[in-house]
Amino acid sequence: MAEAVVGVLVGKLGAALANEAAAYGASLLCKEASSLKGLFDGIRKAEAELKSMKAYLHDTEKFKDTNETTGIFVKEIRGLAFRIEDVMKKRLKYVKVWRRLASELRDINAKLEEATKRRDRYAMPGMERHTGDSDHHVRSTHQMSCFAREEDLVGIEDNANKLKQWLIGDLEENKNQTITVWGMGGAGKTTLVHHAYRTTKDTFDMAAWVTVSKSYQVEDLLKKIAKEIGISVDVGNMEMISLVEVMRNHLEGKKYILVLDDVWEKDVWINNIMAVFPTNCISRFILTSRNYEYFKMMIRKGAPPELLDLAAKFLQKCDGLPIAIACIGRLLSCKPETYSAWESVYEELLQSSEKVIPSVDKIIKVSLEDLPYELKNCFLHCAIFPEDYEMHRRKLMRHWITAGFIKGTGSKTLEQVAEGYLNELINRSLLQVVEQNEFRRVRSCRMHDIIRNLALEKAKLECFGTVFDGSMAFSGDSTRRLSIQSNNMAPLSQSSTIHLRAIYAFADYVDFDVLTPILASTNLLSTLDLQGTQIETLPNEVFSLFDLRFLGLRDTKINFLPEAVGRLQSLEVLDAARTALLSLPKAVAKLKKLRCLYASVWLSKRCFWHSDGIKMPRGIRNLTGLHALQEVKASLEVLDDVAALTELRTFAVSDVKSDHSISLCSAIMNMSHLAHLDISASNENEVLPWEALRLPGTLSKLTLHGQLEKQRMPQILSSWSHVNKLTQLSLGFSKLDEDSFSSLMVLRGLCYLELAEAYDGKKLYFPAQSFPRLRELNIWTALQLSQVEIEEGALESLVELWFSDCPELKHLPHGIEYLTSLEQLYLRDTAEELIERLRWGSEANECNEERMKISHIKKVTVQLTEKRIWARIR
Repeated sequence: MAEAVVGVLVGKLGAALANEAAAYGASLLCKEASSLKGLFDGIRKAEAELKSMKAYLHDTEKFKDTNETTGIFVKEIRGLAFRIEDVMKKRLKYVKVWRRLASELRDINAKLEEATKRRDRYAMPGMERHTGDSDHHVRSTHQMSCFAREEDLVGIEDNANKLKQWLIGDLEENKNQTITVWGMGGAGKTTLVHHAYRTTKDTFDMAAWVTVSKSYQVEDLLKKIAKEIGISVDVGNMEMISLVEVMRNHLEGKKYILVLDDVWEKDVWINNIMAVFPTNCISRFILTSRNYEYFKMMIRKGAPPELLDLAAKFLQKCDGLPIAIACIGRLLSCKPETYSAWESVYEELLQSSEKVIPSVDKIIKVSLEDLPYELKNCFLHCAIFPEDYEMHRRKLMRHWITAGFIKGTGSKTLEQVAEGYLNELINRSLLQVVEQNEFRRVRSCRMHDIIRNLALEKAKLECFGTVFDGSMAFSGDSTRRLSIQSNNMAPLSQSSTIHLRAIYAFADYVDFDVLTPILASTNLLSTLDLQGTQIETLPNEVFSLFDLRFLGLRDTKINFLPEAVGRLQSLEVLDAARTALLSLPKAVAKLKKLRCLYASVWLSKRCFWHSDGIKMPRGIRNLTGLHALQEVKASLEVLDDVAALTELRTFAVSDVKSDHSISLCSAIMNMSHLAHLDISASNENEVLPWEALRLPGTLSKLTLHGQLEKQRMPQILSSWSHVNKLTQLSLGFSKLDEDSFSSLMVLRGLCYLELAEAYDGKKLYFPAQSFPRLRELNIWTALQLSQVEIEEGALESLVELWFSDCPELKHLPHGIEYLTSLEQLYLRDTAEELIERLRWGSEANECNEERMKISHIKKVTVQLTEKRIWARIR
């Protein structure tokens, strides 16, 4: 993936040429101009050379594993690209040493030329031809592993039956149907489809199975299909129009099934093939593709009874990845069926997946080779997280942006581009979704262990990054990124780390006696993420990292930041959320490149932990590039500064008092891009006069904790009706009642609604057509709520319903049976008699009726915290 390194560097060189001449050229003395000209000439030459290199690497990247000459050349190019990057970073800081840097660039350019000549000198004729042969071998190996014998496969019965039902269950009613099976290479798509195809094809008059090559041609593909469906005429020499006509006539009035296996692009079907087939037939089309997430489908059987425990361990290690299971199964079939023999294989598997299951390596690499270089760095970055680590969307995006992996395109922000990359990696099944929010956006994801092992090997080979696990044999001499995953950092002190660009800590404890010398020798570090570590202060060396762009202190015990933080002039993200900080130093206002500033203190209240705002320095109005600012402790002076931050997308403010409301409302009106707004009053009894609040039309998420003026509440809530993008609303201490709650129903686009100590009424009523898009409803601490009524046609999209700390709620919501989309119901500390009735049931008609009302809900959970009762009754 050296193409990715070179690609990012080409962008940096172009930016340097565009920006630096204007910045320095006009003010230079003649002798300085001469040195600068030499430097820019070197940059231009390196940029032109590397552009050509990038195109070459795109074609040869996959070949370097099988050809030593190409591999050596790629490694040399990567090393020279790293040297250029180092020169560029030094230049930005030390403008008085241009002459030396120009000389260094000339030396690098000469080595680039030498490397190219050396490659051409020793390259073997016809080398490129063999790359396709290698690709074909991998694809053939993959396909052979998919056509397993039926007696060897178990665990896919449910999915196979479902697929067969779709194929033949309603042939007359549903005449034309297209089914797509998605998943990464090796996820069992072909195995599942082949099983269903083989068992149903006799139902049809014609059946065809065609594998689509990555570099397919429409005409060749149609000829393959024609041959498979039994067209006997010579289609090899037939024109496209004639071929389509023959195929349509041949299929007219027949029942047929067609499988297109391993489709890489949607255009194969939508734009090129679909229109060929007649619509007045009974047809079934199945497409398998590795470009979208699907499901885990297959496990292998065959272990003797005495080896079942070990077999379970193998399956757990493979985590349901069928191609890994199949490869291990083939390996075990060559071993004696004894515990010692199988245990030996398992121990080897723990040490290195590549040694034990090389076939997986080859097959999954087909997916990796297809990645554009923009995605390759993002993909490798995901491997530096610990095994099974839950990676959060926002953190990943911030890392990618500050590392320089993301470039703006057109009207899209860097964050939008980064989220698109994340979704693309998920769509290619290289990452697995762990959790989605109520808007179906990815909240967190993880990387499959098998894929992570391959990515780590690739990252280490290419000097992209290395994981330190406490091993005494650690060597990180040339690595650019270091992931610390052990409290025992002593071995790091023996390693050279001068080339480091990023340090990520995933251990509880960071030994600054070891880390400080590393920081002192690594002045080009751009990322230092210490999230979750038990640190209270930072060593002074941190504030000499002039190229630092990301400083992560979230969930640490940091209680003080010095004024020296103002020296970090390249800083783009300062994440000090949920720390022990009470204020930020004045120098933070000098960090004009900041895009994200997160700072909050972690406090305990009523046995619950929550974040609170901290004191911001005057002058933050200078941080005009900020996209996120949270969490500000309100004051008139700071709110006056905030009014100048017109680019904010996320803003959180706490400790708001009524006399702040005019200044706050004025500041919010200036935020024309605002998407997330969080406002918390100084206390739950503080009444906030919001009649002047005009929410931006861009707002999608609103959190308000504080009382609303009772008399003006309907007008305030109704005034939000123009905010069509508002999908998430959380209200706390709002003092809503039966009358004012109805005003919320103008917000028809809401997907999430939370009322936390916000509802004081006895009855909660949802009329027909209310909240048509709401998917999640949470009612917390409604102490007087005793009756909930839902009319038919209300809450039609509701999936999740919570009632917590509602001690007077003795009955299920009347009309809950109308909520046909409801999947989860949680009752926590409602009336004890309701929970006990649902837990145990009885012969009483009332109990049976209540249980019948919730019989359609997949998951029903009840809880009484004081009695330590928790039960899932459905």
